[in-house]
Amino acid sequence: MDYQKESLKKHYEWAGKLEVTSRVKVDGKEALSLAYTPGVAAPCLAIKEDESLSYALTRRHNTVAVITDGSAILGLGNIGPVAGMPVMEGKCVLFKEFAGIDAIPILVSTQDTDELVSTIFNISKSFGGINLEDICAPRCFEVEARLKKLCDIPVFHDDQHGTAIVLAAALQNALKIVQKSLRSAKIVINGAGSAGIAIAKFLISLGATDLVICDRAGIIEDSERFNAPQRELAKATNPRSVRGGLNEATLGADVFIGVSAKDVLKPEMVSHMAHDPIVFAMANPSPEIDPALALEAGARIVATGRSDLPNQINNVLAFPGIFRGALDVRASDINDEMQIAASRALADLIPDAELNETNILPKAFDPRVAPAVAAAVAAAARSSGVARI
Repeated sequence: MDYQKESLKKHYEWAGKLEVTSRVKVDGKEALSLAYTPGVAAPCLAIKEDESLSYALTRRHNTVAVITDGSAILGLGNIGPVAGMPVMEGKCVLFKEFAGIDAIPILVSTQDTDELVSTIFNISKSFGGINLEDICAPRCFEVEARLKKLCDIPVFHDDQHGTAIVLAAALQNALKIVQKSLRSAKIVINGAGSAGIAIAKFLISLGATDLVICDRAGIIEDSERFNAPQRELAKATNPRSVRGGLNEATLGADVFIGVSAKDVLKPEMVSHMAHDPIVFAMANPSPEIDPALALEAGARIVATGRSDLPNQINNVLAFPGIFRGALDVRASDINDEMQIAASRALADLIPDAELNETNILPKAFDPRVAPAVAAAVAAAARSSGVARI
C-alpha cells in the first residue's frame, strides 16, 4: 500500500479524526435546567470554594491537551501548527483508543518561548495533563522545564521522554540477551536533539556510565559549536574522551542508538563495534541503516521505529499508560520515578524465557501494555509523593 496516497484519501473522507460527543442527554426542559442554567450554578459555586472539585464535577479528570507550535512536526520540520493538526488529531486518537483518555489538539501560533509558555500555562486549568508535541530542540527543553514549575498538573514532552522510556525498556531486555550490563556497556547515541538528549539523560539515571553522543558536527563537546543543552550533556558523557565523529564513536561500542537520519550508520561501522552489537536505528520512515545490512554486518539485535519490522520502538507503548496512571491518582507531575517505573513495567512484560533477538518489547496492540504501565506509574506517583488521591 502507498500509505502517503491512501492516508491523504482517507483524511479527505474522515474530514477530521475527532468529534465531541455528549455524556448527558438534553432532551427536555428539566434536563436542560440540570445540565445548563439554572442548575449549573451549583457546581460552579462548589468549584469556586474548592478548585479540586473541578476534577469530580467536570471531565477535567480525564482530559489531556496535546499541544504544538508546529516547529518540529513528525520529521517534516517547521511546517507550522496548522499543518501539524493531522498529527495532533492522530495523537489524540491514540490517547482515546489505548487508554480511554479524552485528548484535545491545541495549536499555538507562536514560536516565541515566553509566549508559548504563557499561553499554555494560561489554559492549563482546562486539563488534567499536558502533552507537549513536536516542539523543536533546544527550545523544547526550556518550555517543558518552565511549565513543570508553573503548572500543578503533569507536563510531559513525549518526543523526549516517551521515546526514552520505550527505548530503555528495549535496551534492558536486549542487554539480557547478549549478557551485558547497562553500567558497563559502551553506548553511542547519534542525534543530539530532543530525543537523543532525553535518552542519554534517562539512561544515565538508570545507571549507564559510558555514553558518547554524536550530532552532525561530530561527537558533542563543551564548545561553542554546540547548543547549551548539548554542551551541558557533554560534561556528563564521553568518559573515554573519544574524538571525531560517528565512525570513531562506534569503534568497540556495544550499542548504537540512532535518532537522526537515513543511512548514516554504515555496515563497516557495525562491523567494528564490539561482539554481539545492539543496533537501534529509529529514524523514520527510513532508519539509520537497513536492518538486513546491519544483521549482515554482525549486529545481534536490531530495532527500529517501523511497525513492519520486528522490535518496533514506538511511543504508543508509553504515553497512554503513563497519562492513564497519572490521571488516575491526580498526579501533579510525571517525575523521574514514574518514568523509570513505566520503563521497567514495559520491559517486564516480556518474561526472560520469551526473550529473543526479535522479541524484546511487547507489541503496540498488546492489551496488557497500557494497564501495566498505568499501574506502575500510579504506584510510583504515590510512593514519590506527587499523587493527590
